[in-house]
Amino acid sequence: MREEVQVADFVREAVDTFQGLDIALNNAGITLEKPLHEFVAAEWNDIVETNLRGVFFAMKYQIPEMLKRGGGTILVTSSSNEHRTSARRSVYTATKSGLIGLVRSAALDYADKGIRINAIVPGTTDTALVRRVGGTEAMPDAMWEIAAAQWARSNLPGIKRMAKPEEIAEFAVAMAAPELTYMTGSALVADGGSGSG
Repeated sequence: MREEVQVADFVREAVDTFQGLDIALNNAGITLEKPLHEFVAAEWNDIVETNLRGVFFAMKYQIPEMLKRGGGTILVTSSSNEHRTSARRSVYTATKSGLIGLVRSAALDYADKGIRINAIVPGTTDTALVRRVGGTEAMPDAMWEIAAAQWARSNLPGIKRMAKPEEIAEFAVAMAAPELTYMTGSALVADGGSGSG
């Protein structure tokens, strides 16, 4: 995501393989949690270059391919941290908020050209990233499931559990549906009622 040439090559390979590009889901992100003043510039750069700059590169090369086809759909994964964050997440939250701004403005650039650009805003999802941030990567899966369920009951209002990756994937598929022709520049939330904006 951080190497422009690699992103361009990836898009070109996808286009060659599938004879075009109709839908793109830009879903990559990293985080590091600590107070803002403890970040060094290299850590800031690492997160910003992956979460924000990487999506810029992806869209930069996806959009011309969609213009050739007369339209398409781009989805960008933000995070519920964009509107409901907590301590130690300043850089991550900044990038995920930045993605919403990127989506809203880029959507206006291409709305009359048949390209819809929207953001998905998932709540806490049971992924490797969440396990790494929690320091539980080495925890056996059975233990993780118990610990994650207890944490979610105490920390996530609404459904009181983390999303399953498959649930967020279904949300993305729904947002990419060709029937949603009037939706662009939107940021839709799927956070199980955890206090979404």
